[in-house]
Formats: sequence, structure tokens, C-alpha cells
Amino acid sequence: MKNIKPYVLALLMLLTFTMSSCELIGDIFEAGMWTALIIIVLIVLLVSWLFRKFRR
Repeated sequence: MKNIKPYVLALLMLLTFTMSSCELIGDIFEAGMWTALIIIVLIVLLVSWLFRKFRR
């Protein structure tokens, strides 16, 4: 675990040189959108399950 810093630095350098900033920001927002969508679906399923549980 001590030697992870060089790998992170190399990955950061690779991302810096291969992706433009606009493309990187777009990918970050797209990943955030999908994460938010999954969380919202899970919350809706949890609320509906709780509603059914208390209704019985």
C-alpha cells in the first residue's frame, strides 16, 4: 500500500495528457448523473417496500 503514490501520479499524468478538460468534466458529470439515477431508484424502491411493510 505504500507504493500506490507513484501509480496514482502516473494515472493523473496520463489523464492530463490524454483528455481535454471539457471531455474530462463531461465524463465526471455523466458518471455523477448515473450515480444519482441509481441512488434515486434505490430510494424509491426502499420507500415502496417500507410502505407495503407498514400497510399490512
